[in-house]
Amino acid sequence: MKNLTPQKIVRELDKYIIGQKRAKRAVAIALRNRWRRQQVDKPLRDEIIPNNIILIGTTGIGKTEISRRISTLADAPFVKVEASKFTEIGYVGRDVESMVRDIVEVSVKQVKNLKEKEIIKKAEKLTDERILDYLFPVPTEKLQEEKSIDRQERTREKLRKRLFNGDFEQRMITIEAKSSPMPMMQVMGPIGMDDVTSNIQDMIGNIMPKKNKTQKLKVCDAREILVKEEAEKLIDMDEVIRVALKRAEENGIIFIDEVDKIAGNGGGSGPDVSREGVQRDILPIVEGCTVSTKYGQVKTDHILFISAGAFHTSKPSDLIPELQGRFPIRVEMDNLTTSDFVKILTRPRNALLKQYQALFLAEGVELEFDKTAIKEIAQIATDVNEKMENIGARRLHTVMTTLLEVYLFELPKKTIKKVNINKKSVSEKLNDIVFDEDLSRYIL
Repeated sequence: MKNLTPQKIVRELDKYIIGQKRAKRAVAIALRNRWRRQQVDKPLRDEIIPNNIILIGTTGIGKTEISRRISTLADAPFVKVEASKFTEIGYVGRDVESMVRDIVEVSVKQVKNLKEKEIIKKAEKLTDERILDYLFPVPTEKLQEEKSIDRQERTREKLRKRLFNGDFEQRMITIEAKSSPMPMMQVMGPIGMDDVTSNIQDMIGNIMPKKNKTQKLKVCDAREILVKEEAEKLIDMDEVIRVALKRAEENGIIFIDEVDKIAGNGGGSGPDVSREGVQRDILPIVEGCTVSTKYGQVKTDHILFISAGAFHTSKPSDLIPELQGRFPIRVEMDNLTTSDFVKILTRPRNALLKQYQALFLAEGVELEFDKTAIKEIAQIATDVNEKMENIGARRLHTVMTTLLEVYLFELPKKTIKKVNINKKSVSEKLNDIVFDEDLSRYIL
């Protein structure tokens, strides 16, 4: 994180996301401030709270992608939740604390994966020894003579070299691996009590005896199972949980999507009655509280919350004042233009044109796009977004799929080795659909 300056963060985001400079700057500063806070001495460090962000804009313009990419850059635990899935306590649905339990699960998995990478070499060595034991069992009777012991060690060393060279990869062996008992029943807890239900299932799993399962496999297939088993033995789960809880508290990022769906409409009844209740339930988590998880207590004071919503029928000021105060940074996202669509199709590392070229190449076919064709595709996507619902860059997926549908269906075909898409072919395929509102509504 020390070398990850705001400018560098924005440059990295530019590789995947077109435009949205204000949003990129806001999240880059928020991310850098986390590292800056950790350099401050206590007790002032504990007083510095994150500046949570609201991203305002229509779907498909990069709100989720920006949040996901910064979590990857910082190697931070990240979860995305939909505010509309939560309900006020007492109603049927997920409780808001589940977002904290989710980020702890993600953090534990991340730390465990890191620990596995650290001990994988040792686990592989132990696995090789186990495979040698399966291939060439050591005699049960102890070898008393020193010469016999030396001879056995020399033989084993030769076999070890052959195993390393891959001579035994296709040899069949019978292994014994740990097997978790099959669940006898599905544990059903009260709705919204996800953590309690999970704890009950874990408790039953620990009570049930674990049996060894005998399997006959090739050495190459058995190695994967045995390496995983050896790695599990080497990992200290208490240490993993301790580090994971700290990572979740200090570096966690929770992205709350569709926050506009819980904005109040000035009271009412029926299915929307719990909207304000959900806001009040979210408030203590964003403010900072302690949440119980199956791994221990987690403080949410320094978790970074990024919320997002289209706010078509409502506005951020419709949220309760207390919640508004906990999201001091508001960024209005820019609508995508035809020029932006051209850049989205071509510039990012995971650009849509590059994805389709890779798919065609898998069939041995070269796919090319003229510059005029790319501009035409971008223009059509813009026109359709203006005529119907604006779904942002996601419109490019529907346009591209419709454009290339015939080829995607026909391939592989011996007569097709190269496909060139020009402006004429784009117009012939898509113009009729665009101008026919009924067709475009169902196809694009």
